[in-house]
Amino acid sequence: MALERIQILNEQTGQKIVALFNPEEYSLNKDNNYASQAIPGLTSPLLQFVHGNLQTLDMELFFDTFEKNSDVRKLTDQVFGLLAIDSDLHTPPVLQVSWGSLYLRCVLAKVSQKFIKFLPSGKPARARLNVTFNEYLDAATQVSQANLQSPDFSKAYVVKEGDTLSGIAGNFYEDATKWRPIALANALADPRSIVAGEELQIPPLPYTDASTGVVMQ
Repeated sequence: MALERIQILNEQTGQKIVALFNPEEYSLNKDNNYASQAIPGLTSPLLQFVHGNLQTLDMELFFDTFEKNSDVRKLTDQVFGLLAIDSDLHTPPVLQVSWGSLYLRCVLAKVSQKFIKFLPSGKPARARLNVTFNEYLDAATQVSQANLQSPDFSKAYVVKEGDTLSGIAGNFYEDATKWRPIALANALADPRSIVAGEELQIPPLPYTDASTGVVMQ
């Protein structure tokens, strides 16, 4: 059975780069951004999800042309060239990196080249490339995956005796932790200060805080 090798496909040109040697390891990374809001009287700030960050893929690619007595840059330049801006699209190309169960539609974000063996002529014949790929999702795909929905909320709510902001959020958003958009929409410095008879504006989700630009889901 032939050894499967890692491949990098350029979606714009159809060019496929097949590694001579598979990496010994690779790492996939993903994280989220949160905004913290200090509330008087609480022991720690409250966290509000802002947005997810891109998934990244890091690996080291190895190239060796010493036995062929040729310049290894003929191979490494193919990878390095994926950083170049496409003259038609005015952006670097979108790529597909695949190897076994690994698949990532992405762009090349960073390349670090290190030449470690040379021919008698001084030309490099062995190199290691540390590469970072950033996940690429177009706008339509992101909206589809997020499945964002904004129910048709009432624009106003009159506070009743015994109401709490988290309880109101639970009633309208079906999530008691999403009280902060209501507090921001009504400029409530203390979310515990609501009183019976007070009228509150209930914003739809997602809600953008006008003062910070932070989007609340």
